[in-house]
This record gives sequence, C-alpha cells and structure tokens, in this order.
Amino acid sequence: MSKQSKRREALIYHAKPRPGKIQVVPTKKYATQRDLSLAYSPGVAEPCLEIEKDVDNVHKYTNKGNLVAVISNGTAVLGLGNIGPEASKPVMEGKGLLFKIFADIDVFDIEVGTEDVDAFIETVKNIAPTFGGINLEDIKAPEAFEIERRLKEELDIPVMHDDQHGTAIISAAALLNALELADKKIEEVTIVISGAGAAAVSCTRLYKAFGAQAENIVMLDSKGVIRSDRENLTPEKAEFATARDLETLEDAMKHADVFVGLSIADIVSPEMLQSMNANPIVFAMANPNPEIDYDLAVKTREDIIMATGRSDHPNQVNNVLGFPFIFRGALDVRATKINEAMKMAAVKALADLAKEPVPEQVNIAYGETKLLFGREYIIPKPFDPRLIAAVPPAVAKAAIESGVATCEIPDWEKYEEELLERMGSDNKIIRLLYNRAKTAPKRIVFAEADHLDVLKAAQIVFDEGIGIPILLGRKEIITELMEQIEFDGDVAIIDPKSDEQQDRLNRYAEKHWHNRRRSGITLYDAQKMMRERNYFAAMMVNEGDADGMISGYARAYPSVVRPILETIGKFDGVEKVATTNLMLTKRGPLFISDTSINIDPTPIELAKIAQMTNYTMKMFGLTPVIAMISYANFGSSKDPHATKVKEAVQYLHKVVPDMIVDGELQTDFALNSELLRKKFPFSKLAGKKVNALVFPNLDSANSNYKLLKELNGVESIGPIMLGMRKPVHILQLGASVEEIVNMAAVAVVDAQQKAKYKTRKKQAAKNA
Repeated sequence: MSKQSKRREALIYHAKPRPGKIQVVPTKKYATQRDLSLAYSPGVAEPCLEIEKDVDNVHKYTNKGNLVAVISNGTAVLGLGNIGPEASKPVMEGKGLLFKIFADIDVFDIEVGTEDVDAFIETVKNIAPTFGGINLEDIKAPEAFEIERRLKEELDIPVMHDDQHGTAIISAAALLNALELADKKIEEVTIVISGAGAAAVSCTRLYKAFGAQAENIVMLDSKGVIRSDRENLTPEKAEFATARDLETLEDAMKHADVFVGLSIADIVSPEMLQSMNANPIVFAMANPNPEIDYDLAVKTREDIIMATGRSDHPNQVNNVLGFPFIFRGALDVRATKINEAMKMAAVKALADLAKEPVPEQVNIAYGETKLLFGREYIIPKPFDPRLIAAVPPAVAKAAIESGVATCEIPDWEKYEEELLERMGSDNKIIRLLYNRAKTAPKRIVFAEADHLDVLKAAQIVFDEGIGIPILLGRKEIITELMEQIEFDGDVAIIDPKSDEQQDRLNRYAEKHWHNRRRSGITLYDAQKMMRERNYFAAMMVNEGDADGMISGYARAYPSVVRPILETIGKFDGVEKVATTNLMLTKRGPLFISDTSINIDPTPIELAKIAQMTNYTMKMFGLTPVIAMISYANFGSSKDPHATKVKEAVQYLHKVVPDMIVDGELQTDFALNSELLRKKFPFSKLAGKKVNALVFPNLDSANSNYKLLKELNGVESIGPIMLGMRKPVHILQLGASVEEIVNMAAVAVVDAQQKAKYKTRKKQAAKNA
C-alpha cells in the first residue's frame, strides 16, 4: 500500500462512520419516564445528598472509581513533537481505547490549551474530583517531571505519567529476567542508557530501586556522555552524571553488561556490540526502528539477550503491558497515589508471569509450539489473557501494604475472577486470529476479486501480512480497481476464462472429470465448470496451487456451496459438513452451529456438528464449553424435536466423555451460569461459562445468529465451514470489508492447522 493510500485509510478510520474512537454509553435503563426520573430529576437528588453527607459515597453512586482522565497539552506527541492540544486528541482517544479494551477502564480524554506549568497543574487539580485517576500523556520534558511531581503531592488520586513510568516498568521486568538468564546481579552490572528524556530518567530510577548502582550507570544525550563536569545540566541529567572519563557511546559500550536505548535508530554498531561483556543485554527500544537492527544484533552476538519496541521480534517492550493494569489495581483499592511500591509490584508480577507455563491460546496466537522462559521470552506477550489477573492484584496488594489504599479487597480469589470477567466484552480473539495468521501466511484465493470490497479486503490481507492473496476475475477490471485504491502489491491475478489459463483449465477439467465421471459428469461438463470461478478456485486449492479460498460475496450461498462440495470434498471421517459462526458478544466469544448447511440434522449428525465445533474452537485457542440447545431442559419434553437433542448428548457423553458438552437446554439456562448451577447442578456445564451453542436445526441457528448480529450489533465471523478436506470458507452475501478480512484470516489459520495435521499423519505413517 502506498504512503498516500495508508494516509487515506488512517483518516477514514478516524472519521467514519462517526468521528473519533470513543463514546459515552449509558449503563442504566432509560426507556421509560420512570427510568429518566431516577436518572435525573427528581431521583438524582438522593445520591447527591448521600455524597454530600460522605464524599466517599461518590464511589458508590457514580463512575468515578472506574474513570481515568488521559490529559495532555500536546507538547510531545509520539514522534511528532509539539503539535498542540487539538492535534493530540486522536492519540489521547487511542490511549482511552487501550484502557478500555485491556482493563475495562472508562476514559475521558482532556486536552489542555496551555504550556504554562502552573496553569496546567491548576486545570488538572480543578477537574480532579471527576476522576478516579489521572494519566498524563505526551508532555515534554523537563516540564513533565515537575507537573507529575506536584500533582502527586497535591492530589489524593493516582497520577502517573505513562511516558515516564510505562517503559520503565516493562523494561525493568525484562531486565530482571534477562539478568537471571545471563547469571548476573543487578548490583554489579554496568548499564549504558542512550537517551535522557522522561522515559530514560524513569527507567534508570527504577533500575536503581531494584539495586543498580549509580557508579555503574552511564547516561548519554545527543551531546554524548552526561559527565559531572558538563555545565548547565538539568536536575534530572545531573542526577545521572558520571565521573568516569568517557565521551562517546562507543566509549561507554566497552565492557558494558546492559544497553538500554531510548533514543534514535541505528546508533549502535556491531563493533560496539562486540565490545560488550559476555551475555550482553540489549534493549533497543527506539521506535519504529531500534538503535541496532534486531537481525544484525543476533547475528553479531549469539549470546545476546535482546528486546525492542517492535512486535515483529521477540521480547517487545510494550507499555500496554503496564498502564491499564496498574491503574486497574490502583482504582480497585481507591489508592491515593501510584507509588514506588506499586510500580515495583507490577514489575515483579510481569517478571514472574513470564516464568509460568504459557496458555495454549497465547502459543497459538504467536505460532509457537510452546513459549518457554528464555532468551526469546523474557516478558509476557501483550495478548496474554493472564495479565488482567496477575498485575492488578499485585498492584492492589502493594497499595494496601504501603498505606495508600483507602479500601480493602475482601476476597482475592473472587477479585481475580471479577477481573477475568471484565474482559468478556473484549474482542481480543480477532487480534489473536490475525497474529496467528501472520506467523505463517498462506496463499488464499479471492474468487470474486473484481468486486471492490473484496479487493479492498485482499489489499488489507496483503499489507498486514495475514495471507498471500490470489485474485480471481477479469484482469482488466481488477487492475483498474487496484489503481483506484492504490493497491500496488505484487499479487497474482488470474482470469479462468482467459487464453493464458487454457492449459491449466484443461488440466483441472481432466482431473475433475476423472473424480466425478461416475456421477454423470462428462469431460465437456467439467471444462464448462472450470470456467466458473468457484470451481476453478476450488481446483486450485485441490491441486496445491493455493492453500485456501474464500467466496460468496456476490452469490447466494447454495450456488457457492455446491461447486465446493463437489470439488473439495469432506475431511477424513466426516459424513456431513456444517458451519459455525463466531459471535463477538459482550460476554465474550460465542460460537453458534449449524448456521448454514443442515436443515434438520439427526441426533448423530447433531453430535458430529458439536464435535466439529469443538475442534474448530480449539483452533482458536479456546476451551470449548458447549450447550446443546432445545426448547426443553433435560427431558422436560418427550417431543421428538427435544428427544433428538437428548440422544445427541447421550451419544457424545458415551463416545467423547472428556468433551465439555451437555443438554438439552434452553438458551437462557445455557448462558446464565448462576441459573444453570442452581437449577441443574448435576450438569457438566454447571459452574462453567458456555461459549458455544449447537442448535437443533437450521431455522433456529440461522435466525439466532442473525438476530444477535442485527439487533445487538454483534460482530460475526463466519459462516466457518466445518468438516471440509481443504480450507475453503464462504462469505455472507454482501459481507463487509472487515468481515472478508476476518474470513481470510480464518482460512489462513485453517490452512496452517490442516498442514500440521498432514505432517503429523505422514510422520505417523512413517513411524508405523
């Protein structure tokens, strides 16, 4: 994608369908006059009076306890510099979005129109009663130091300048683990800090809090080593000035143990790296390009332990590992500040988490067989779902023990459960899906690439590295559309009807006729079929010329399913294929099956649909908890429609006893775990959160997923084909660009899984 095209895409993202990235959403009912009279006048007077009696009641009756202000004056925005408060607003909204999706914290972004320190501080103090915490953002140094210091002293709510402390906390966790792997002690190592801004100062202070010695630290700014004999040093630089006779970065790197880069790209040479001590620890965190290229560094020193700020290399130092969870813990005990004890607790929690066994969901997301604590895994991954249950409790406990908490957590086990429940509304599964696809991109045929939305989706798949698109359709139309959207990627464009594809078409037709000649298909029929793009695309996948395909954007479902079933066929042991839709609901991901294929499945077919759903959910890294849905509960009806579901469950309990599945159940009992536990404590689902519903027929499954989608605006991924021999997936008619991209990612991951299965099968046969 060209720079101009990326610029346009970014602007459209922020402008459409409504400007901005965050909104205020009511949390109470407001449908009736009674609701409104309680929400506002006269009912609202009662909580006002209660808060007047005791100001702590503000946490009981308002959202203050879960509301953080992200505040900036726009003087140091990303790498853009002093661009002003209005221009900083998109960044502040983005920070608010991260607070919400990672820790379920609500945010108001506040852009303050002053560079005067006193005026800024006064503004923040005046609005502080609204908030449970203050996150300072993108304020230039040295003013940022004074602003944070004074606000922490003068306010009774947590204040943190994330630019300073976020990187410090994450990198300190990485440093502790790296030192352990290198068998070095923090009190003894020599540390070189390249950069003297807010983040560098905060990092160095935190390293010292963990035992790093001042005489072993060398800090550099744009003028070179910060020496104690240099004049006009700011107080922060003077704090880290060295008495050693060093001038340049090259001097400082000799016999150093640790390099921490918070400066600019490509300032560390291989020779400098070679001059460091054994098992050097290098955190090159300049973004987007580090102080030394990752590949060059690991090639130069095999014994290096390296981290960067980039997601495409191991050990990403990413602030999102810190600030959402630190504020979560601080808010939950109503801390009056975020102190050193709380920051150090976050560091230890992150460091310890990296040493624990990694959930399969995280391994799958990063395409790893098994992530293990070591040189390439010294800090947790940003997608790790355990972060929400690991860091906030550690921060909250430190706040209580250090005396800055104003309330207790009565039940820590219950608190961790509540934290995990907060993440039910988050759509992390899409990020996990994309990330996994990127680990091993596959060739995906877009069978309707001469439609603009399909081509836009293919462009995103290509640009993001999700997959390798193969575009089917009329070449002149596709080329013209590509020019319109500035899609200049080197991708294959194939027109099955063109002369240049005649040999391939004939080859596919011959093969298809050979496979189907006893089903009434002539060679002429097969040649005619191959001119239809769905047959042609399916044969590309069959013959290994592509790894997967998606189609269905412009044609009715049956007309797309037929050529795929006739050409691709079913997976080993599968009698009937089915489909499932992944619904991204507020309570978390929910699979609904069978949404598109089987009109009225038999009990055994219904059981097989559940088994295929179970398999597919594991592909997404989820632990399946499946409810078999009916209008009846556990034998309450003897009607065949209900007993069919009961028989399917009996079959599953006998054949796959380890599978977490039960029924027959009404939908409300399936989705309300407390109701299910009280009424049917004997169920295999009691006390568990159901994340899949298998409906008894196509009517109910299709209607329910579309009802969820249209009435509640629930995002859907699907229909995902179950039981196919090859990775082929069918879009909803008129699917959006985003939905097409999601399905392409599903096709890539499906192809990855089937490739692994094929490899395992070959190995088993070889061993036999």
